[in-house]
Amino acid sequence: MPIHGHAAYAAKETLKRYEYQPGELGPNEVEVRVDFCGICHSDIHLIDDDWGMSRFPFIPGHEIIGSVAAVGTEVSRFTLGQRVGIGWLAGSCMECEWCIRGEDNLCLKPSPTCVGRNGGYAELVRADSRFAFTIPEQLDSAAAAPLLCGGVTVYSPLRNLGVKPWHTVGVIGIGGLGHLAIKFARAFGCEVIAFSTSLEKEKESKTLGAHRFVLGSDPDRLSGTANSCDFILSTAHTDLDWNGYVRALRTKGTLCVVGAPPEALLNVPAVALLLQEKRLCGSAIGSRATIQEMLTFAARHRIGATVEVMPMPEVNAALDHVRSGKARYRVVLKT
Repeated sequence: MPIHGHAAYAAKETLKRYEYQPGELGPNEVEVRVDFCGICHSDIHLIDDDWGMSRFPFIPGHEIIGSVAAVGTEVSRFTLGQRVGIGWLAGSCMECEWCIRGEDNLCLKPSPTCVGRNGGYAELVRADSRFAFTIPEQLDSAAAAPLLCGGVTVYSPLRNLGVKPWHTVGVIGIGGLGHLAIKFARAFGCEVIAFSTSLEKEKESKTLGAHRFVLGSDPDRLSGTANSCDFILSTAHTDLDWNGYVRALRTKGTLCVVGAPPEALLNVPAVALLLQEKRLCGSAIGSRATIQEMLTFAARHRIGATVEVMPMPEVNAALDHVRSGKARYRVVLKT
């Protein structure tokens, strides 16, 4: 039976109806009936082929919540009808150094959910069952969908780069990623400073859990944060005053980039890092273990994305809404 969805046929074009024959279900695969699928900026990058890795036509979507519709012969973890989630990866090689170490998010031969295969803007989607995740009952499906990519993207560096409850954490950009970073950092017990170029985000950031707000586009206000943050997470998609944010770090502080400004260069003098042993780094989604841990943590602290739900047939209007920057804070498609 064919699977129906909404596909990009060429770069930067609107999505159109599409169907494909999925073939026989693999022994380790799971087929999921899609209930909700978040719109991630990575989907837009793939639709526009910004990264030069898209293979047209393809169905985007990798923040998926649904129910198990079929399982392969070797799958014993899931039962039909069980609620599960699928994120950026639908599989990995399971053989490279990084997979063996349990860091499958760094696999050298990954299988992204909608690169070279079809994703979640559809009625059904398939993945390696080892990359499907049990969704705790406390989590609402629509609010949980963006956690499968956006959520773990901000949770993973907080969890794995040494952030402690007594630290001060800065979050740059109060959008789809940033609003989740504020919620997670607050739940970690940290003092949270929200940095934004938009003054209108001050009230919103404090409602989300930030203790302080700084207008990052104001050099004087940014300089006033010097030596204040143990950790700064940049979720922004534009170039920034990177030197100003490095100065905002305390000794041995870390600036971690998870947003992907397409043309940004992090021009920071080496001496700005050397003298106080500051670090610049990036972080890519999270391992399978980190994703399941993040879902458990989110359920315990009642953390979900702040979402706008739109019907799947209105996918092009939903994409335009995200492109406009007006979404608060994630758009989720409902089948």
